Amino acid sequence: MTDDLPTALNLPMVDPLPEATQKYFDVCQDKLGLIPNVLKAYAFDIQKLDVFTAMYNDLMLADSGLTKLEREMIAVVVSSINRCFYCLTAHGAAVRELSGDPKLGEMLVMNWRVADLNHRQRAMLSFAEKMTKASFEIAEYDREALRDAGFSERDIWDIANVTGFFNMTNRVASATDMRPNDEYHAQAR
Repeated sequence: MTDDLPTALNLPMVDPLPEATQKYFDVCQDKLGLIPNVLKAYAFDIQKLDVFTAMYNDLMLADSGLTKLEREMIAVVVSSINRCFYCLTAHGAAVRELSGDPKLGEMLVMNWRVADLNHRQRAMLSFAEKMTKASFEIAEYDREALRDAGFSERDIWDIANVTGFFNMTNRVASATDMRPNDEYHAQAR
């Protein structure tokens, strides 16, 4: 992999970037202190980048009965099961930052069951784990367990979609040897 490409594929970013894309990248730089390599990876095709960012922003940032931390927790647990280096690094940093607890981020990366989680979070992560490992086994009692933990029908939809999204992105990141930005490793420690 060359140092100037975010993946092992030789797909350089469009140059120059369209004005709207450049503005989005500038916002990322201002807010995050970096442009995530996943965005750079998709920037070889602006239409693909726009679709990816629209889905990500809807699932991870839009209004939901799930907190931003809960959504990031799902991302980390799914990525741990799939052993996705990129997402474990990037979303592990987000969990550390949002929770204010560096240990929580590490526990979710290694074995989410050792984390001090409430009943709601355990039910959510158990569902995400089952969906990742054997989605065909999900039955009504799995959804009922989420309802019993206080999740609404819409929340269950969101859990399923965040889980599904990270299963997809994990596979793309692993297949292309996508590398996380170095800055993530030191964040919120």
